[in-house]
Amino acid sequence: MAEPPGPPPVFCRPAPLPQTGWERLSELWRRDEQQQYPEETVNIAKAAFTAGVVGWLYGGLPAFVSARKAFIESSRGEIFQSRADAVQSAHRAGLRSFIRYGWRWSWRVVAFTTIFNVVSTGLSAYRDKTAISNFAAAGAFTGALFRMHLGLQGLAGGIVFGTAFGVPAGGLLMAMYGLAGETLQEKRRRERKELYEQRLAEWQSKLSITEILGETENNAQGRPEMERARELKNY
Repeated sequence: MAEPPGPPPVFCRPAPLPQTGWERLSELWRRDEQQQYPEETVNIAKAAFTAGVVGWLYGGLPAFVSARKAFIESSRGEIFQSRADAVQSAHRAGLRSFIRYGWRWSWRVVAFTTIFNVVSTGLSAYRDKTAISNFAAAGAFTGALFRMHLGLQGLAGGIVFGTAFGVPAGGLLMAMYGLAGETLQEKRRRERKELYEQRLAEWQSKLSITEILGETENNAQGRPEMERARELKNY
């Protein structure tokens, strides 16, 4: 005996677009259907990696040259097995300084860049607009965080330094957005709206198909009952 058909599938209406700042802020750390993070979050990771490389080179290369030069000057009276041994010893001394001072600069630059980008990106997402004030506030916060252990004077100096860094950095990014034609927030808003409209159209299409199938099924179930009633009447 054939089983009766089950209820028609239920299609949920697409979730509405984020309306509040907290909703937009939490969206930065959620993956989409393709298990990918938003472009803003990926850019933060890329900037952190680039800052690490730049900071390591900035701190490591001068230390390498200085340590190699100091080793050569301090080892003029020493005897090496060969010229290659002397060169290798100088390079090892420079490499140790490259790793030591490169790491010292690298993690600081990474921390400063990451905190600055997280705060500025978060402010842009919360306010739903990209403005110079977001970068100035992010720079002031990051500078104060790095200098707060020096007391009030260091805190004030960190705020001034961070603001002085954030304003030109934000101006440069705003200029790049101007050349691109839209900011990341505008691009994000446009893509979010297009995706919502696409999902809404698919939902309406599936809903209409479900309604048609339901009406067809009801009509098919009603015909045998009408024929049975007609037979009883004729009998």
